[in-house]
Amino acid sequence: MSAALSYPVTALKSTRPRAQILILEPDLAVLDYLRSTLGSRYSLSLFSDEQALLERLDKSEQPDLLLLALHTNRDPMPLLTHIRCTKPNLAVVVLSCSAELRDLEMVIRLGVRAIVMKPFTGSDVEQAIEENLASAEKKVPAADALKEIPLNETHSFVRSSKRMRELEAQAALVARADIPLLILGESGTGKEILALYTHKMSARSQNIFLKVNCAAVPADLLESELFGYEQGAFTGAVKTKPGKFEVCTGGTIFLDEIGEMPAILQAKLLQVLQDGTFSRLGSRSPMKVDVRVIAATNINMKDAMANKTFREDLYYRLNGFTLSIPPLRERREEIPVLSEYFMRKGAKRYGRDPLPFSQNLLNALADHSWPGNLRELENVINRYLVLGEERSIVEELSPATVYQGGAAAAAVAQESPNGAGLKAMVRNLKGDAESTAIAQVLEGTGWNRKAAANDLQISYKALLYKIKQYDLSPRNNHAS
Repeated sequence: MSAALSYPVTALKSTRPRAQILILEPDLAVLDYLRSTLGSRYSLSLFSDEQALLERLDKSEQPDLLLLALHTNRDPMPLLTHIRCTKPNLAVVVLSCSAELRDLEMVIRLGVRAIVMKPFTGSDVEQAIEENLASAEKKVPAADALKEIPLNETHSFVRSSKRMRELEAQAALVARADIPLLILGESGTGKEILALYTHKMSARSQNIFLKVNCAAVPADLLESELFGYEQGAFTGAVKTKPGKFEVCTGGTIFLDEIGEMPAILQAKLLQVLQDGTFSRLGSRSPMKVDVRVIAATNINMKDAMANKTFREDLYYRLNGFTLSIPPLRERREEIPVLSEYFMRKGAKRYGRDPLPFSQNLLNALADHSWPGNLRELENVINRYLVLGEERSIVEELSPATVYQGGAAAAAVAQESPNGAGLKAMVRNLKGDAESTAIAQVLEGTGWNRKAAANDLQISYKALLYKIKQYDLSPRNNHAS
């Protein structure tokens, strides 16, 4: 039989319309297997040649779904890009194996709906088909529709913006591929939540999800924490202790702040990612583990590699796929939704009734720069809940323009009688007042940044961000 063979399969008649499924698979044996397992349920058109598939797509009405097999000796990008350009609404499911995972990131970026890993069964493929057909039959929600997915008793994945909806879809897709995942984002953006969501959407969801903060554990203890140790491995090792990788077998380990991992441990982690083996501290016997690694960092990894503080080979092993979470200031439309969520979460935690959000408070929340991102927002909402009044919160967020806003508003009106650039000028007034307030607190603490952050009730990293943002220093502090 020719490798360029293409032929339709006419399915048996049924009382309900059959979905039109196109399948491109150069391996004729696999093609025949798919015909035999799926042909009784769907109306199939099978192709082993790309050109024949493209001719079918050009000449006939759009099918319900395309199954596209990836093979190591064929670059799928030209074909997939062409299909995306000519049939942007066609649902595509990829059949793949680990050998082709170098193409996975681009495949996902091009909007593939699902990935079925080889070796697969007919039921695996049928499940992917049915999920996509079912979602197509439902009314597609608006791009900014609210979605809240409970992950455990205390955490949920919450989103309402188009950008986060796309991130959610990518995470759900990568989850099934069971490859290493690297999550990038500023501090407080929700990297752990996204890691937990990915775990929940994966085949490992019934097994353990375990977090290790590489920056919080002292370097000399991190190795034994991750890989365990044998009795007598060091002073105080009175009995053998398994490490996090052993405990997490079958599940997902989340390595937060991976950029802070010491160089000696980076080599050992690389070995785990390469062949799934490691040795306990004090042991020469290698152990085999089946663990999915999700790593996260807020540092610039390319700078870290250039400075030789992070191994380049480890980065590329971790980077089976990268998800980048945008900071809160770049998705301000979600602030009201997230505020409501944190209010409900805090009210349950502290046994209080949720408080309402006035338009005055919502405006202050929307205009704040949020250097601490979601973590800072949750802390602000909790303070509002505990204090029970919004005045201090509004003054904290925008001290220059809300409760002392009469004079400020008059000054802006005089400068701009036609209202041109009003929002920008108000923002500048707020920034000047904020920089002055921060500088005064820093001077009062003798420039003890930790003490100043505590007095300002913001995180230490948030204060450092503000100092850099306003170019503050003991000799250049903007204080009046």
